[in-house]
Amino acid sequence: MAIERARVRPVSKPWGVVDLQPWSNAGRHDQATGEVWYERSDEAASVASLRLKLLFTSQPLSIQVHPNDSHAQSMGLSSGKSEAWYILSAAPGAKVALGLKQRLAPRQLRAAVEDGSIAGLVAWHPVVANDVVSVPAGTIHAIGAGVVIAEIQQRSDVTFRLFDFGRKRELHTESAIAVSDAGPVDVGVQSSRLTDERTLLVSTPHFAFERIDLPQDTSWCVRAGRETWMLVVGGSARAGPFDLPTGAAIFAESDEVEISVGHQGMVALMASAGSGQAPQIIDRSLLRATTKAELQGDLPSVTSRRANHGSTFERPGTLQ
Repeated sequence: MAIERARVRPVSKPWGVVDLQPWSNAGRHDQATGEVWYERSDEAASVASLRLKLLFTSQPLSIQVHPNDSHAQSMGLSSGKSEAWYILSAAPGAKVALGLKQRLAPRQLRAAVEDGSIAGLVAWHPVVANDVVSVPAGTIHAIGAGVVIAEIQQRSDVTFRLFDFGRKRELHTESAIAVSDAGPVDVGVQSSRLTDERTLLVSTPHFAFERIDLPQDTSWCVRAGRETWMLVVGGSARAGPFDLPTGAAIFAESDEVEISVGHQGMVALMASAGSGQAPQIIDRSLLRATTKAELQGDLPSVTSRRANHGSTFERPGTLQ
């Protein structure tokens, strides 16, 4: 059983930014922060299977690819790396790259990496705030400048670089060719409304990624059976003993988390590991009313949902 306020670790990157507001207070003003990692606060606890992070870009990231589980395990690694992105903000004209414009044979992909023409072969797509992007392992991808992204991923750091936009870091041509789906990909993500408060953004065998919209001054209970991360991206709340302003996150597993929502409501992104039963989110006020009615014999036990209001965020979009 565990409920922890996630520990925050800023990671310096040459393509990062200095000002992380309003999304995080973790950066340092004397260096560019490209990523903010959320880690378990209990360093002696078991290692989480997912990694939650924020990304801030002032330059394009490298064109890269990650292996799937079978490829990774054949290399002696524990797991591959599938990931999903929620676009928190995007400058005008901001883009991400997913897949290639046309399918390439391995020899063609090798030649494109060696002569740098791979940079003109990736398929760039415009993004705006609240877009959702799924990046399965094996997808050749890149992130352009001017975006802030909340990312959930399998906990793996293995990345094979195909092009680096002038930074001249090592490329991993043969490994990238071995794991890449070197062709166009379907970029459509079909988000689905689960309840008035919950929207399923992406579902994979490795994780479910949701957006949670809770009205102001309400109380809830999150029953997290499996590993669950929750990141506040709008408003504020109190989770158990922890205050959660925008940019704060909690980790929970095999436990119940009491959530008291602040005066501006709360928008959060929630990721749960695996493909089993998702965490339950229960409206405490409705639960109390239902329990009272049951005790009085007025109605049977029911599951109710509150109509959503008070959110300043738009509903998730679909990358076109």
